[in-house]
Amino acid sequence: MCEDRIQYLLDRIEIQDKVALYGLGQDLHQADSGDGNVLAQWDQLFTPDVKIDATAAGAKVFELREYAELMRGKDLSGGTAGLGLSFNAWQHIEGHATVSINGDTAHSVTPHLHMHASRDGASNTFAVGYWHDDWIRTPAGWRISFRRVEHLFFQTFPTVETPQMVSGVDPV
Repeated sequence: MCEDRIQYLLDRIEIQDKVALYGLGQDLHQADSGDGNVLAQWDQLFTPDVKIDATAAGAKVFELREYAELMRGKDLSGGTAGLGLSFNAWQHIEGHATVSINGDTAHSVTPHLHMHASRDGASNTFAVGYWHDDWIRTPAGWRISFRRVEHLFFQTFPTVETPQMVSGVDPV
């Protein structure tokens, strides 16, 4: 019984750590960094045959490589390809997942906050929602075999001059 509880905790910790790989894959490969290879992290997160359902975002169900190319362009070139067409910087915050484990399968729901700075500097876009993930235990550890995005809202806000934050310090 105690070993089962320990294994459950180890599985939850691994899944939670893996959830963060999505955001790291996005954020470590900014548009103009010269390295658009989001798969450097995502290959540790997804099964090779994963399906990513982005229909709630007005897209389709993707294979992993085509989803990566949607994000970073053909051959994961980055720059002004993929998200880089409209945005030059972003931050993807993946929240704490609620996880249910059943043997070698699991399901998680994870809130996310994705922020994007427009390439022209005029606005910032926020995508807020949930990831619904089906996981399988593989010899290499837990991997997502199916992911579905649920959008709560996607809004763009104009930028304004940064206000003075602290007395006696000029704003940047």
